[in-house]
Amino acid sequence: MLSAALLLAAVPVAQAADCTQPPAAGVDWQRCSFDRRDLPGQDLEGARLTDASFERADLHGADLAGVQATHAKFISASLGKARLDNGNFAEADFTKADLSGASLKDADLRRARFFRANLRGADLSGARTDGADLLNADLSGARWSDGRRICAEGSTGQCE
Repeated sequence: MLSAALLLAAVPVAQAADCTQPPAAGVDWQRCSFDRRDLPGQDLEGARLTDASFERADLHGADLAGVQATHAKFISASLGKARLDNGNFAEADFTKADLSGASLKDADLRRARFFRANLRGADLSGARTDGADLLNADLSGARWSDGRRICAEGSTGQCE
């Protein structure tokens, strides 16, 4: 009986995200809500943002490189000139988000939703866009995932 108790004590317990932690690189904000929060220019590099919500949040110029943000919600968020390089945004929702001039190099955007998002001048070089919903997204001047093609002015929903 004693050995079983010792064995259970040795098993690491997963810690819950602390939604009260201040913005910082590597912060664990999984399943936290930051709707309408002002976080412009914040360094969140490598943060854990899975299932977090940033609806209508101001993340303009923020560093979100290398974050884990699957299923995160960035609906109507301001992400202009933000850095999302190498981040995992699979199945994230960027509906009506402003990503103008943002860098999404090598980001995982599989099955992400960009309905009516502003991606003007964004850099999608090396991004994985399989199954991404770009319906009515403005891709004017964006560098496409092949790293070479620049989308023509008026490109909506696809890079032309």
